[in-house]
Amino acid sequence: MPATDSYQGSSSPLTSFGRSILSIRRDQVPTMDGSHDPTSQELELETFQKQVAEQFNELSSAGPDELLSLSWVRNLLDVFICCQEEFRIVLFNNKGYLGRPPMDRLIGEFYERSVKALDVCNAIRDGIEQVRQWEKLLEIVLCALDNQKALGEGQVRRAKKALIDLLIGMLDEKESNAALAHRNRSFGRNNGSSKDQKNLGHFRSLSWSVSRAWSASKQLQAMAYNLSAPRANDVMATNGLAVAVYTMSCVITLVMWALVAAIPCQDRGLQIHFSVPRQFIWAPPILSIYERILEESKKRDRKNACGLLKEIHQTEKWTRQMNELLDSLQFPLTEEKEADVRQRVEELKPVFETLKDGLQPMERQVREVFHRIVRSRTEGLDSLGRGGSAE
Repeated sequence: MPATDSYQGSSSPLTSFGRSILSIRRDQVPTMDGSHDPTSQELELETFQKQVAEQFNELSSAGPDELLSLSWVRNLLDVFICCQEEFRIVLFNNKGYLGRPPMDRLIGEFYERSVKALDVCNAIRDGIEQVRQWEKLLEIVLCALDNQKALGEGQVRRAKKALIDLLIGMLDEKESNAALAHRNRSFGRNNGSSKDQKNLGHFRSLSWSVSRAWSASKQLQAMAYNLSAPRANDVMATNGLAVAVYTMSCVITLVMWALVAAIPCQDRGLQIHFSVPRQFIWAPPILSIYERILEESKKRDRKNACGLLKEIHQTEKWTRQMNELLDSLQFPLTEEKEADVRQRVEELKPVFETLKDGLQPMERQVREVFHRIVRSRTEGLDSLGRGGSAE
């Protein structure tokens, strides 16, 4: 990707940091001998930007098979937690500035984004729980078709029912009704439409902790709204803290957007205005991730996906293929057909194990992200309150 190339090609020292705090101060703060020694605060802020760049550069270097995999999303959450903690420390060390203009306005806007991110975290946790329900259906298929000396009609019927329920559950909300009618025609269940509707409702209302009117798409658009680089005057007035706030605002917006892209979510939508000046050292890897995920979402076989997570895509593809295979079976089975079924079962096992081992830890990470955001916001608002009282 061009963005990644741009970042990797910048190997010079502080001058390559783009719109760095030090360069702005060197340009605008005159001294007797024309030189300016960086203060500990400036170095701390530069280090924060550099750490963000390094963390996201590693994420952006993921290959096509790694991007949006469950392990990659978990790494993304780890990176966010690290960045959030470093940012919290930066604010703690500079809390005397938080209540002063224009920092009070900038940090207030960041905390508004944080509140919106909390809603996204809640929706994502519900989405993960939904995927765990699909994992249970995969387990039913495996139990029915694996480790059987001979496959009988009963085992195949049980597996097929789980596969149909899984396909219904994975349908995008925009296609649900049409696909449900198609299911009834395809599988000869015209008399069971009310039961199918009930099952579908179970998948679509799996203990949502956000309101039924809540929209992930609108939430992301609100987070990205008015997200612009700080003006030089604001950077100077805040001793560079404005850049740190903008950096973390971009990080939290991208991470929440990527989570919504990967995980089933209420009213998913990825159309946001996300533009970052490339002179920031962390901009190229962050933009690379954004552009690659956006490209993935536009692929023909991913446009109507319920989530771009690699394992979801693999599960849906496998489920359709397995369902077609089971449809073609006639009893008693030939050795060739039984071998085909067992081969498909073996193909599923790695995906199933990945979901089984990774979903619960990822849910804990999302929970941790939620609490870290709450903690940072509470500490910041407390400092703002004390600052206002002191004045």
